[in-house]
Amino acid sequence: MKYDYDIVIVGGGLVGLSLACALGGSGLRIAVVEPKAFPPAAGPSYDDRTLALAYGSRRIFASMGLWGAVEARGACAIKRIHISDRGRFGITRLDAADAGIAALGYVVEMPVLGAVLQEAVHQLDSVSLLCPATVNAIVLDREPATVLIERDGKSRTVSARLIVGADGGRSRVREAAGIGARVVDYDQTAVVTTVTPELAHNHVAYERFTASGPLALLPMRENRCAVVWSAHRSQVDTILGWDDQQFLQHLQERFGDRLGRFIKVGRRQGYPLSLTQVEQHVRARMVLIGNAAHTVHPVAGQGFNLGLRDVAVLSQVLVDATRAGEDIGDMQLLARYMRQRRRDTQAVTTFTDGLIRIFSSSFAPLALVRNLGLVVTDLLPPVKRALIRRTSGMSRRLPRLARGLPL
Repeated sequence: MKYDYDIVIVGGGLVGLSLACALGGSGLRIAVVEPKAFPPAAGPSYDDRTLALAYGSRRIFASMGLWGAVEARGACAIKRIHISDRGRFGITRLDAADAGIAALGYVVEMPVLGAVLQEAVHQLDSVSLLCPATVNAIVLDREPATVLIERDGKSRTVSARLIVGADGGRSRVREAAGIGARVVDYDQTAVVTTVTPELAHNHVAYERFTASGPLALLPMRENRCAVVWSAHRSQVDTILGWDDQQFLQHLQERFGDRLGRFIKVGRRQGYPLSLTQVEQHVRARMVLIGNAAHTVHPVAGQGFNLGLRDVAVLSQVLVDATRAGEDIGDMQLLARYMRQRRRDTQAVTTFTDGLIRIFSSSFAPLALVRNLGLVVTDLLPPVKRALIRRTSGMSRRLPRLARGLPL
C-alpha cells in the first residue's frame, strides 16, 4: 500500500518539532502539519517565556546534536534549588553536586529553543513542513490513516502509516480518535513574567509555596529571573491590573529579600492551570504525545520535560520497529510504547498533583508534616538524590537518547 508519508505529526510546536528532529535520520518520511507559519528567527526579548529543561532533557537534545546550538544562544544553568513554605520553618536545598551532575537543569527562552528546532528541521530532507495548514478532518479507522488539510485555500488529503498528535491540550487528533480526558481544574492561573533582581541570582532557582499557590523564580541569563506565580483565579485580574511598581511590591512581599530588591518587570501573561489525564494514549495508527496526552501543574517544571521523554521513547520504538521491518502503525507496537511511558507519566502526574494538594492546605497538622518532610529531605542525602533523579528525568529505565546514545 502506498502512503504519502510514513508519519504525519499534527502540531509543529516544540514537542512535535523535537520528534521530527529525533527521527530525521531514520529513513522515515515525515510531514509536520502546523496552523501557524514559522516566524523568522529573531533575537530573544526581555519578555520571552521560558522553559525549565531538566538535566535529562539536556541529554536528549545533546544526543540529537542540538544542545550545542541551544547553549550557545543562552541557556542558563540551574545549579541549586531552594524550596520553602512561606511563613513556616521547612526548607530543602538541592545542589547539582549532590547528584554529581553539572546542573540540575537549564532555563531556556522558548523562542531560542523554537529557532534551533526550526533550523534543524529545515535541514532535514526527510521532513516536509505543511504550514500554515488547517486540519479539517482525520480518519483513523481504516488503512491508511488520512488527514484532510487546507493550505493556501486548497484542500488536500494526506495519508500516513502513523498519525502523531502533538497538537496541545485541545488536541484535534485526540478529538478525532474519540478519546476522552479527565480534566481537574486547579482554580489557579499562572502569572508569568520576567524580573531583574538587585542581587546576582548565582544560578539558584526558588520554589516557594504560598497560601494561593507556588511561586517559582528561575535564573536566566543577564541576571534576569523568570517568574511563575500561581494564584487563585479570583485574584488574577487584580494581579494583571497592577502597575509595574505595585506588582514588584507584592512579589517582594511574597518572595522576600533573598535577591534584594526587584528593580524591573516585563510583560505579564496569565495561563489557567489544570491536570489532564487522557483515557488512552494510543490507538491503531495514532499516538498522542506532549500536552495532547497529558498536562500537569507547572510546579517543579515537569510539563515539557515529560513531553520530551515521550519523544525519546517513541522515536526509539519507531526506529527499532523500522529496522525490524515492523508496521509502525500497528496497535501492538504502539502498546509497547505506552507500556514504557505509563509509569513515568503516572509518577509525574501523582508527584505534581500531590505537591499542589499538600502545600495548598491550611490544615495545621498537615502543614507541620509537610514542613518536617522538607527538613528531613534537606538533612538526608539519599532522599535528596532520589528527589533530584525524579525531577531531573534520570530515574527509572531511560531510553537511548536520555542516556546520551544515538538512536
